[in-house]
Amino acid sequence: GEFAHLGEGSVAYLRKVSSDELLGRFPNLGEIAPGMELWALFAANGQPILLSDARDRALAGAMENDLTTVAIH
Repeated sequence: GEFAHLGEGSVAYLRKVSSDELLGRFPNLGEIAPGMELWALFAANGQPILLSDARDRALAGAMENDLTTVAIH
């Protein structure tokens, strides 16, 4: 996954999301293939911090940046 800006605060939330939804909400994310299921780590302000195809990698990225994760279903 790649990091965008870290956003605000030290709480982030993790959610499974489709690449189509991400591209619709955040057209500036860059090159993401359509039709993919990704794990997205979002800052408290709703901005994506990290995208990964694996939940454990997204969680590891959060821990590396001292972020407390909250799961959103």
